[in-house]
Amino acid sequence: MSIEMTRRRFEELVSDALDTIPAELTAAMDNVVVLVADRNESDPELLGLYEGIALTERTSSYGGVLPDRISIYQDAILEICGDEDEVVREVAITVVHEVAHHFGIDEQTLHELGWG
Repeated sequence: MSIEMTRRRFEELVSDALDTIPAELTAAMDNVVVLVADRNESDPELLGLYEGIALTERTSSYGGVLPDRISIYQDAILEICGDEDEVVREVAITVVHEVAHHFGIDEQTLHELGWG
């Protein structure tokens, strides 16, 4: 049984998680949006997804493209959490994990750093 939470409250948790990222890193984020969705259609158990071209992969020809997208999947996160404290922790981990992909950090490195 998953925990119940309004979209507004969940979005607040995502915003709070973004606020924990150091200002110098958030200032370096470029052409990226963070969105909340119910689930990923292709992989319903996925908690978050980064789609785009990481900052480390962008070249001088990068331009005129739609923003990268970080999606945080509310229903998938709520489904694995037993209470709101767990949701807060999981949202924070997921947001940091996906933002790290924007900076070019790969899955293996994130798992080694404890953000897997």
